[in-house]
Amino acid sequence: QINKMFGTVVVGVGIAGLARIRDLMNPMPSSPSEHLKLFGFVSRRSFGSINEAKQISLEDALRSKEIHAAFISTENKTHEETIRMFLEAGKHVLVEYPMALSAKAAHELWEMAEQKDKVLHVEHIELLTEEYKQLKKEVAGKDLVKGTLHFTGSVLDENKTGFPAFSGIARLTWLIDLFGDLTVTSATREMQKDKNYSRMTVHFQTANQKPLTWIEERGPGMRREKKINFCFTSGCLENFPQAPRSAVGLFMQDQNLFAKKLLGQVSKEELAAEKWRILRCLDLAEVIQQHCEQPEKICS
Repeated sequence: QINKMFGTVVVGVGIAGLARIRDLMNPMPSSPSEHLKLFGFVSRRSFGSINEAKQISLEDALRSKEIHAAFISTENKTHEETIRMFLEAGKHVLVEYPMALSAKAAHELWEMAEQKDKVLHVEHIELLTEEYKQLKKEVAGKDLVKGTLHFTGSVLDENKTGFPAFSGIARLTWLIDLFGDLTVTSATREMQKDKNYSRMTVHFQTANQKPLTWIEERGPGMRREKKINFCFTSGCLENFPQAPRSAVGLFMQDQNLFAKKLLGQVSKEELAAEKWRILRCLDLAEVIQQHCEQPEKICS
């Protein structure tokens, strides 16, 4: 595997896709990413080329013997279909979260990747931020009493991004990674269509029956930010710990992790834990969506 090179293609050239192209063309010296070679990119729009990278058709990308892996950076609703096409063509896949907009699809795709002996890697840069790494250190070993994670952001087009439990799965991933497995006790959603406003509120219980709340709130002009309030037996954490800026960009860290998997340098235990976390979060996202979409119970 030492000299093995993996030809790659980037599918979709939005913000993430452009970052992917940049990072594939400029791998970190002596990192696993040096084993990835960009062959081109696929887009519905016509570019010709971007920074030396040439545009190729989807058909050519699927057919090419020189392309071993696809980086999928298209809109959420097309992830499932695109992953399926590349796995069927015998390619490894890196996809931006969420990997699919239903739990069933996610489980099927994962099974397909395993049957074909291909790496299916879901980007989770939210776990790679310095802010999060510090938070995780801070929370480690403490006993939770109760907690809230409140996210605000600008309006999304849900036809493209999916239900908020899926588009906001980064927050759910945080909670599961920090506090272990969760069960949904209730979930509701308030919509003000005329104001383009949406607020989803989810109540969880930890394995020790402690309550956690996740609020995902979006509206015009809302600043993108996360607020936390985690109370432990030892006191409450209401602000993020100070964190230095990382020397290595988040997409590059993620790309290195993908390359490590391709080179067989990630342990079975790590892979299994990651698979559990990703599929568990998607299962919970679906449960949340079902709760929110139930017809209103009439309360007298």
